[in-house]
Amino acid sequence: MPDFPIRKIVVVSEEIRHDGGPAPAVPQRRAAAVGVAKNPFAGWYAEDLQPAMNDLNPLALELTDRLIAALGGDANAITGYGKASLVGSAGEAEHGALWGVPGGYGMRDRIAKSKAIVPWVLKVGGMGQAIDVPLGHANAAYVRSHFDTMTVMVQDAPKPDEIAFVIAMMIGGRVHSRMGGLEADQVKGEDGLR
Repeated sequence: MPDFPIRKIVVVSEEIRHDGGPAPAVPQRRAAAVGVAKNPFAGWYAEDLQPAMNDLNPLALELTDRLIAALGGDANAITGYGKASLVGSAGEAEHGALWGVPGGYGMRDRIAKSKAIVPWVLKVGGMGQAIDVPLGHANAAYVRSHFDTMTVMVQDAPKPDEIAFVIAMMIGGRVHSRMGGLEADQVKGEDGLR
């Protein structure tokens, strides 16, 4: 089985108190965790990548636990999430797709109200490249207030033979959301959509 040795883990958090308008009663909080790992597939073509996905489950759980702690320790307070992967230049975009299942699994394992699909993005890039992690409501994909992004970068990653695996979570939607549609307090949580 492939091995993904972790070179470093980075956790960043934000508290958004306003965005040019009035301060909300409760600020939006969001955080991202990045696991920078060696890419065992860098520099060569592997036909079957799928078995390697399970090797990333422990990293997904570790990053999830760190994010929950960074956001106050209450997994039930998490209202949104997203994931991303940034592959170094010796790899290919499909190597970033390895994160699709485990990245979502880690968060779903810890967040009870998580029926909605986990938005995600992947790309190949160089060291210090930023990636915009898409965010959405964890329990209902149609909640417009939770469509957001968190830009994440690690100055010295990914190196050509690395992958930066990212997850992000938030508490609350955009601070000045006023686009209507399904509101967070209207979520039924039955089908991941509404």
